[in-house]
Amino acid sequence: MTMRLGLPFVIAVILSLLVARQPVAVESSNSVPAFVHNVIYSSKIAIFSKSYCPYCLRAKRILKELNEQPYVVELDLRDDGYQIQNVLLDLVGRRTVPQIFVNGKHIGGSDDLKAAVESGELQKLLITS
Repeated sequence: MTMRLGLPFVIAVILSLLVARQPVAVESSNSVPAFVHNVIYSSKIAIFSKSYCPYCLRAKRILKELNEQPYVVELDLRDDGYQIQNVLLDLVGRRTVPQIFVNGKHIGGSDDLKAAVESGELQKLLITS
């Protein structure tokens, strides 16, 4: 049986791989809440994403245009993605993606990121690193 993947899906996966950087120390955690905490607080910019989500792709594009390289956790490509979303629900009150953190501060989703860029808030948060 042959599985056909649509071009948008393939492009989304390729883009997510190009944008993601994977610090080794973050991956060593055994517990999902500890993993999420490590990602948030050890990364300048962290995005909890799904590779096919248009809002996630938009957030990654915005950061790429700012020459920023976020640490991206693609929840749909991980066995524990659903558990990570539950941890995010406990932390920020939402399971939706993307969820973006800058220097440990929760920014929100794609629209929130765009607003933070336009207001200059994102640039202020990035300077404090």
